[in-house]
Amino acid sequence: MLRCPWCTGTSWPMPKGFFALILAQFASGLADNALMILGVFFLQEQGYAAWWAPLLKFSFTLSYVLLASVVGPVSDAFPKGRLMAIMNTVKLIGVVLLVLGAHPLLSFALVGMAAAVYAPAKYGLVTESVPASHLVKANAWLEVSVVMSVLLGVALGGWLIGWSARGGLLTAAHLLDVRGLNSHALDAFAVVSLIYVISAFLNAGLGTMGSASVQLPLFWRDMRWSVFWQSNRQLWKDPLGGVSLYVTTLSWGVGAVLQFAVLAWAQDMAGLTLQQGAYLQALVAIGVILGALRASKRFRLFNARKAMVWGLLLAAILPLMTLIGELELAIPVLIAAGFSGGMLLVPMNSLLQHRGYKILSPGRSIAVQGFNENLSVLVMLGIYSALLAAGMRLWFIMLLLTLPLLAAVLPLGVKSWKKGT
Repeated sequence: MLRCPWCTGTSWPMPKGFFALILAQFASGLADNALMILGVFFLQEQGYAAWWAPLLKFSFTLSYVLLASVVGPVSDAFPKGRLMAIMNTVKLIGVVLLVLGAHPLLSFALVGMAAAVYAPAKYGLVTESVPASHLVKANAWLEVSVVMSVLLGVALGGWLIGWSARGGLLTAAHLLDVRGLNSHALDAFAVVSLIYVISAFLNAGLGTMGSASVQLPLFWRDMRWSVFWQSNRQLWKDPLGGVSLYVTTLSWGVGAVLQFAVLAWAQDMAGLTLQQGAYLQALVAIGVILGALRASKRFRLFNARKAMVWGLLLAAILPLMTLIGELELAIPVLIAAGFSGGMLLVPMNSLLQHRGYKILSPGRSIAVQGFNENLSVLVMLGIYSALLAAGMRLWFIMLLLTLPLLAAVLPLGVKSWKKGT
């Protein structure tokens, strides 16, 4: 029995090992994001053209879509803590293959495959072990750890690049000459590998976190796409599950576009460098953290749909942000956008996990969620790139992409706020 660190006077019956899970997820996400930055550096070192860099993210994300019918049943068939430890080991193998000469897209596809299996196991373990009444708070912790891993992972990747350029460590990597890669850069990859090892050990010690773990028999028929589509339709047809899945799916796609839109705005409107624009992305992440913490105190499952009101603010802020020409005004707007996203996504994710657990199973429901959200990322990034290449103004693109989100949250959000659920 643990106590919520930011709650006063209220007990929070978190299961044994919950904070080890949070730390393990943070470490794994930290390494993932640092590896992405190092991967871009690796491509430059090897003389690849600049257009190869986005393909690393594409190959990483593609596994969430292609393996959607497999990862859910696999997650439900094995102890989730051990499965996450194995997936961190697979990520480690991907890093080793990269430095030993495998094609970067193949290596990142392997890491992405492991991440695609890791996600339903992680969220499924939380859903199994945390009481429904505290699921929003648990997801707030998880969301904070995810955002922090992105923030610090990107920073760590950049620091490792500079560190390797300054000499790195005197390790056995200096004795290697892998594809002409700077031996100091190998030290940077070694640091990422070590983080994966730490995360694997933390995951291996989780066990069932004191819960009755859901382990279902693994049959080939359960991994067919026809079975997955049936699960997908079940969750979409559920009144609460469908609404929350729609909102989270669109929010993920819009959030992915926002990452690139902030960089484009920073260079075109504010005259900032790419590195300075990356710092502005951190402001959005800080807002998400603040919003997640606030949502954990404001919402429970019974009133989670009231959070859709924050989707209205988010849909209004994003096009407005692209019209601002002064950095001083943009800073609070970016934080507000992140705050709105945190207030919206944490309750919606919690509601979606709860309904998925009731309708399907932890692993299968998270796999359905991951499929829809990452498919939204791929589609919206494709639309964003096409419209940008066609010469469309940035504010119009953001307005166009936020219209589906606005159409969802406007009627439902106002109705839920007035009447409750």
